[in-house]
Amino acid sequence: MPFAILGPTASGKSAVAVAVARRIGGTVVNGDPYQAIQGLAIGTGQPDEGEQGGVPHVGYGVFPLSARPNPAAFGAQVRTWIAASREPVLVTGSGLYLRGIWDQLSDLPEVDPTLVNRVRGWGCGLGMPALHRYLAAVDPVRAAALHPNDSARVQRALALHLATGRAPSGMLSGPETGIPSDWQVLVVTPGRERRRDRVTARVAGQVRAGWPEEVARLVASGHGEDLAQLRPLGYAAWMAGGDPGVVQGAVTQETQAYAKRQATWFRNQLPGAPVWDPDVERLEAAFVRLGLS
Repeated sequence: MPFAILGPTASGKSAVAVAVARRIGGTVVNGDPYQAIQGLAIGTGQPDEGEQGGVPHVGYGVFPLSARPNPAAFGAQVRTWIAASREPVLVTGSGLYLRGIWDQLSDLPEVDPTLVNRVRGWGCGLGMPALHRYLAAVDPVRAAALHPNDSARVQRALALHLATGRAPSGMLSGPETGIPSDWQVLVVTPGRERRRDRVTARVAGQVRAGWPEEVARLVASGHGEDLAQLRPLGYAAWMAGGDPGVVQGAVTQETQAYAKRQATWFRNQLPGAPVWDPDVERLEAAFVRLGLS
C-alpha cells in the first residue's frame, strides 16, 4: 500500500516522508513537477543528501530545463516511479499534479502554450477581475465556481475556451476524486501563523544557500526563456533583479500566498484525510494516523 505525505510548502512534509520511508524500509517518490527538473535544486527545495537521510529518493532533478510538465504526463511518470519503488512514499504539495498521479483528471484537449501565455498576459495587463468577467460571459457555470482571483484556474478555463470554442464546464466533469482506497494519506498542516513563519524561514534559508546565484547561473547559461516558460515559484522575481532585500520580501509574500492556497486545497478537496501539525504533535502521532504504530 503506497503512502502519500501531502501539505503546503515549508510544512516539513519532506522530512516526514523520510521518517516514514525509514520506518518501513521504503523509498521517497517525488510528486512535485518542479523538483523533478534539473538546475532548480535550491529554489524548488529539492532535498539535498543530508535531508535525504540515507533514504532512497527517486524523481528529483531528472528532467531537463526544456521540459514542460503537465499533470497527466507527469502523473503517468510518477506512477512508473511508484510501481518500480519498494514501499513508495509519495510527497507533494500540488493538488492538481496529485490528481494526475492518482489518474483523476478529465480528458482535456491539449492547449497551445502560446495561447496559454497570451491569456496569462491578459491577466497581468487587465487584471484577474476582468478575465473573470470574460469567463462569466462565455461560461457562467465555470465562472460561478471560481473566485475572481483564482488566476490559475480562471486562465486555464479561458485558454480551454479559446482553444476549443466550448464551455470549459462541459469538459471538466471527470473521474471520481478523493483518496484512492489503496492509499494511506497524511496531510502535514501547520497552523496559519506558524505556516507563515515557516515560509519566511524557508525563503531566508534558500537565499543563504545561494538561490539568487542559482538563478543568475541559469540566465547566464541561456536558460532565461526556459525559466520564463516554466514559471517556477519565485524565479521571476529574482530574474527581474533589484534590491536583494526587497526581492526576498516579495518572494516570501508570493510563497506565503501559495502555501495558503495549498492548505486551502487540501482542506477542501481531501476533507477526510488525516492531518498532523508538526508544531503541536510528536512524530509518533503521524505514524499512528498512517497506521504504522
